[in-house]
Amino acid sequence: MHVRLEEPLAAAEAIVALDAATPLDAVVAVDDQGTLAAAHGALRLGLPANPPHAVAAARDKALMRTRLDAAEVLQPAFACVPASADQSDLAALADLVEYPVVVKPTSLSGSQGVIRADTVAEFLAAVERSRSIAAQAGSKHGSPLLVEKFVSGPEVAVEGMLKGGELSILAVFDKPDALDGPYFEETIYVTPSRLGAGELAGVAAATQAATRALGLVEGPVHAELRVQAGHAFVIEVAARSIGGLCSRTLRFGTGLSLEYLILANALGKNLRPEKMADAAGVLMLPISSGGVLVEVSGQEETLCIPGIVALELTIVPGRTLVPLPEGNRYLGFVFAHADTPREVEAALREALKTLRVRVGPARPITARSAGL
Repeated sequence: MHVRLEEPLAAAEAIVALDAATPLDAVVAVDDQGTLAAAHGALRLGLPANPPHAVAAARDKALMRTRLDAAEVLQPAFACVPASADQSDLAALADLVEYPVVVKPTSLSGSQGVIRADTVAEFLAAVERSRSIAAQAGSKHGSPLLVEKFVSGPEVAVEGMLKGGELSILAVFDKPDALDGPYFEETIYVTPSRLGAGELAGVAAATQAATRALGLVEGPVHAELRVQAGHAFVIEVAARSIGGLCSRTLRFGTGLSLEYLILANALGKNLRPEKMADAAGVLMLPISSGGVLVEVSGQEETLCIPGIVALELTIVPGRTLVPLPEGNRYLGFVFAHADTPREVEAALREALKTLRVRVGPARPITARSAGL
């Protein structure tokens, strides 16, 4: 059935009505937008799920920072920029900020609107640009922006599963490309992580502490952390699994998918199979310039690279490409498996060099194309 995810309470009513006709065993969200509707629906039906207030905190970056701060979870220093802040307010805030900083909308994902600033002038420009991006993406009127101290060091992504508040780590991905800005487009994920045992233990502990601070207790968790001088800083926590097609990287036990584990967990089946032993990774094909996609050549050659197991484009020729920070999509995904993380990374880098993207000029907007 169709529900309006931007109206989670109305969506919950529809879920309850469906249960009356066809009893439901679980309500599971597949992306950020659906998490609040799923939480409200499960709560109404008495099914195991995260409390709506916890999901709301995970979806609102400013609220998430406040909850983590109250629980003394290690994270970047931060401040909120109210929507009403004018140039004089911003100038006063800029004097208090320790550069470099990262400016980001509080409700967007996929690094959309996230901009690094190293000076006062860059900060003021980043605030205006991030505000504009958030408004165009449909953020609520009056939503603040978040300003965070930039944390250097390697970044990792954590896939976990919560059951009764206890976190099980399913996978930790390295992001071998330095994410130093000014925009934060992710390209390569590789698992297992090559961090040391102590650093991985710190990442797991920080992720568990963050879920407890937010009040998350059930289902998948996707978290982003930076490791600096042996300390794990929490950057993001989401009450969902990894985005895009990246979950295809992971297989567990005898070949079970991440989605299978999520559904089994929601149905009360306490499965904890080990991740399959080989190394794996995904290349998220970046959009480096705007315009109309003409073609992506080199696909057959890419599939012949040792270690590359699949390639899927998610934007077809003729569509308009929008790079970060305004955009929030990738051109496609390339998947690799090998004996070691180093071999996986090498295969994905070779794929990035082999694929050739041709982009034409963007079409002018006319009354006909605008639907006027």
